Amino acid sequence: MLPANAFDFSLTDLEEMARKLRRHVVSMIATAGSGHPGGSLSAAEIVTALYFKVMYHNSKDPRWPNRDRFILSKGHAAPILYAALAESGYFPIEELKTLRKLDSRLQGHTDMNVTPGVEMSAGSLGMGLSFAIGVALAARLDAKTHRTYVLLGDGECNEGQIWEAAMSAAHFKLDNVTAIIDYNSIQLTGWTKNIMQLEPLREKWQAFGWHVIEIDGHDFNQILSSLDKAREIKTRPTIILAHTIKGKGVSFMENKASFHGKAPSPEETERALNELA
Repeated sequence: MLPANAFDFSLTDLEEMARKLRRHVVSMIATAGSGHPGGSLSAAEIVTALYFKVMYHNSKDPRWPNRDRFILSKGHAAPILYAALAESGYFPIEELKTLRKLDSRLQGHTDMNVTPGVEMSAGSLGMGLSFAIGVALAARLDAKTHRTYVLLGDGECNEGQIWEAAMSAAHFKLDNVTAIIDYNSIQLTGWTKNIMQLEPLREKWQAFGWHVIEIDGHDFNQILSSLDKAREIKTRPTIILAHTIKGKGVSFMENKASFHGKAPSPEETERALNELA
């Protein structure tokens, strides 16, 4: 039986929710005066699909043992996760305005000890896939059938720990893990291809023993189809290379490294919210 607040949205519902989450992201970062809009906006469809269509979870019981787990490895994209958690009922939507404030439950990077629905405390990049492997192995030991989803940044894949974890997941044949790379091609200081070339990324993950699916990360049909396929793959983990646009949905933020970690001005905020209306 589905938990009380498991969602089953139509494509139209999902598209509207993604717009709503983007509006939350812009508003809360503007109110805070700091934050990371670019990588939060690029992941909106991915997070929306997981929380409002795919995952089993229950805001009335955030630690429900049979819930699916979502690990935000690129922890600076916390605003998009907080927006999804608020809209799912884990805490009041009004609390989004407290992002990055003293004593707020919504810090700049996620904290599993204070924020309902957060599965991993984030900080340094590169940790999430290893954490997800531990969660997946624990599920196997406990004979649980829940799945673990982990969202990685493409710049984060420069970290050696990602590839150690990739080796481990394949070695242990963890078919209950699905990793997703928010492949927006931009990291903190510029284009990923100029900082540390990732390609051929598909072939690299295949060589590490993963099943690889490549999609448009803003197309709900492709996102949902890839997540369905991941559930069918046995004896090896699956990774989804989701091609996205940094700052998606806000014209002056799209494909701009400058909006990786910069809050919009009041004028930019008004313009962004109008574009997302």
